[in-house]
Amino acid sequence: MLAFIILYALILVALGTYIGRRAKSASDFFVAGRKFNSGILFTTLIAANLGAGSTVGVAALAYTHGLSAWWWIGSAGIGSMILAFIVGPKIWRIAREFNFYTLSDYLEARYSKFFSGIISLMMAIGTLALFAGQLLGIAWILEVVAGVPKVYGVITGALVTTLYFAAGGLLSGAFVNIVEVAVILAGFVVALPFVWKFSGGLEGVKAHVTNASYFDFFGMGSTAIIGYMVMLVPSFFISPGLIGKVFAARDERAIKIGTALNGLVQLIFAIIPVIIGMAAYACFPNLTRADLALPTAMKNMMPFFAASLALAAIFAAEVSTADTVLYMLAGSLTNDLYKRFFNPKISDSNLLKLSRVTTVICGILGVVLALRLESIISALTIFYSLMSVSLSAPLVFGLFSKRASNAGAIFSAVAGVALTLFITFYKANVVDFGFIKLNASTCGIIFSFIVMGASLFVKERAPERSGWK
Repeated sequence: MLAFIILYALILVALGTYIGRRAKSASDFFVAGRKFNSGILFTTLIAANLGAGSTVGVAALAYTHGLSAWWWIGSAGIGSMILAFIVGPKIWRIAREFNFYTLSDYLEARYSKFFSGIISLMMAIGTLALFAGQLLGIAWILEVVAGVPKVYGVITGALVTTLYFAAGGLLSGAFVNIVEVAVILAGFVVALPFVWKFSGGLEGVKAHVTNASYFDFFGMGSTAIIGYMVMLVPSFFISPGLIGKVFAARDERAIKIGTALNGLVQLIFAIIPVIIGMAAYACFPNLTRADLALPTAMKNMMPFFAASLALAAIFAAEVSTADTVLYMLAGSLTNDLYKRFFNPKISDSNLLKLSRVTTVICGILGVVLALRLESIISALTIFYSLMSVSLSAPLVFGLFSKRASNAGAIFSAVAGVALTLFITFYKANVVDFGFIKLNASTCGIIFSFIVMGASLFVKERAPERSGWK
């Protein structure tokens, strides 16, 4: 199996490097020349969204909590639908008119350079955690398949992803994603019936589970489910990585079809890692860590040919999301921070070279952080919480209200993050309002929307620009 995964990794690197030769400009690297049709947009979005959290992480949640783990990917699917029909088309029109490469370009034009710089810096920090989470997913696969120590698994994942993405950025990533999506979907569809049969089906799982809430769609509890929805639904229509891919679409029709299909597949796919995680618990209830549930199931609960394909699918899922994360990091550090604040006159060719070098450096930093994190879900929660709390209100109000101001955006982001940190460290991450309990991120996001909404009535109108309404 290890040989099969190594061969597959080499194919990805070769394909990405070959396609990367076509990337001749920063526009190719960041928005692929704005030529994506609905099919290419779908594959690059679904490849980004079915990563470590949606596979290894969700199976781990299901291993522990059961059926209600669906809400992690389900929330992401709902957010993708909002991106498809509400946020995506509107912000794409603005990006095309003003030739924006990244979400931060939009934030600078809509608010200020200062605000976009704050967001870019926070996104760079949070995105490193997200990248580390993907590397952890790869490490768990290699540990189960061949007993590869965590440190070498993390390094291997970083090497594969960094090599092919540095070659051509989004252009390379999009074409490699086609292969990855085919392997991901085929691997999980093939794996499901074998795993379910091995566990004895529903009766077999029930025989090993004493907790009735394990089979309850809301068994994780309202606090956790609401927390996932409030954190993840916005994350999937405000994510700089996903919006950057939308910027690469050739027209609005491609955005609506490609992004909506991505959301639909997420909603359907969500149940597969959940069932596999539950089946793994029935057959292997004493795993040392829940993150090993998915690779363990795929190695031990199906025949060799299916196991090889399934493990390659998990590997593809982690790598495909990792390249999107590197895309976000390269954009934040080079176009959004270095070019904007330190060298506005940098040439297109030098920006392309800098982006490639930055990708490699970020790959190294991701390895260092991955070796210090305990689980995939903890790594992803850092990113999604930071992004949703700081960015949701400014982006939504900025797109749909002329009165949204720079001061309001700054105050809402700072207030939301400050409240989130306060509740996290001083209230044990949960606030009990009597009728409902909310976690830190949920409280922070709600508060940021309240602050941003209030600012509409006390702050001046933002400058109007053509195409923004």
